[in-house]
Amino acid sequence: LPLLLEATLLRLASGSHHPFYNGFYYNHIMNDKGKGQEKVVYFNGAKLVVETSKDPIYSSSGANVTLPCHYHYEPNLEAKRKIRIKWSKLRDDYTKEQDVLVAIGKTYMAFGDFQGRAHLRQAGRREASLVVSDVRLQDDGKYRCEVIDGLEDESDVVDLRLQGIVFPYQPPRGQYRLNFHEAKRVCQEQGAVLATFNQLFQAWSEGLDWCNAGWLADGTVQYPIRLPRKPCGGLHLAPGIRSYGPRHRHLHRFDAFCFSSALRGEVFYLDQPAGMTLEEAKQSCQDAGAEIAQVGQLYSAWKFLGLDRCDAGWLADGSVRYPITKPRANCGPAEPGVRSFGFPSKGRFGVFCYKER
Repeated sequence: LPLLLEATLLRLASGSHHPFYNGFYYNHIMNDKGKGQEKVVYFNGAKLVVETSKDPIYSSSGANVTLPCHYHYEPNLEAKRKIRIKWSKLRDDYTKEQDVLVAIGKTYMAFGDFQGRAHLRQAGRREASLVVSDVRLQDDGKYRCEVIDGLEDESDVVDLRLQGIVFPYQPPRGQYRLNFHEAKRVCQEQGAVLATFNQLFQAWSEGLDWCNAGWLADGTVQYPIRLPRKPCGGLHLAPGIRSYGPRHRHLHRFDAFCFSSALRGEVFYLDQPAGMTLEEAKQSCQDAGAEIAQVGQLYSAWKFLGLDRCDAGWLADGSVRYPITKPRANCGPAEPGVRSFGFPSKGRFGVFCYKER
């Protein structure tokens, strides 16, 4: 009989005296049919348990973070065992998990973007915690800690959340001009990544209200509404995240919701008496040992560093914006925020520069 059917029959036929483990009886289920002899595998009867943090682990871009994971046996086993540990990252669109790291004993291998940044912390007995250095925006998400002991395989999931800010983005060409791949690229060009649903939901809970639909990292199109109104789903709908669901990633076009985290450097403002063109603004930043700031960097400086400047300045994408943390007369609306002048083809303004610390 096939292995699964045979195991099921054993469960039905077995009494309480048989060893029980994780819902299956394991003795007498592995047979060597080729040699005509039964191959019996016996287990110690101990249950393997893997535990991670039930609460999210918070970090920020450029920091180091530890994702806790421990395992034990019930009842306890004192003998040392050869354990294989695997960490993987769950994707937002529920496709194949991304390999992060595998380890046997002290030997481990990290994969992809995690090479040189990920290793195990095994300070305590039966610890399998993952340490990620130089955290990046795309590291945000859920991670699976998997422990393999022979035929036993148990896992648990921990959530890594970056402290950051979500901002809507339209390109210079105007509203609803981006397919999914273009939205992903323009966010990266602005020092950000496409936001996840959890990040958008957090931004909505903190007050984000935006009536234009935008791409998220999982390929869905959604938008956050705090104040219901007719053009934004109707007055009859409660506040919340409006969803168009998954859209065609090549054919359909919307705006983007980008996510940026804390900065490693600083954003500062430069000006000249007569203002500057965009090209002159870029050169001024270079002369100051910096580079013209990206939109995501300006939002992060506003959110995390309290940048407040009632003077419009160029940014790298050709837009003109300014950040206000303390609303006042002649500085836009009564709420804090990053104000936008759009993408002027003419005009002379100051510039926001970014410099690494």
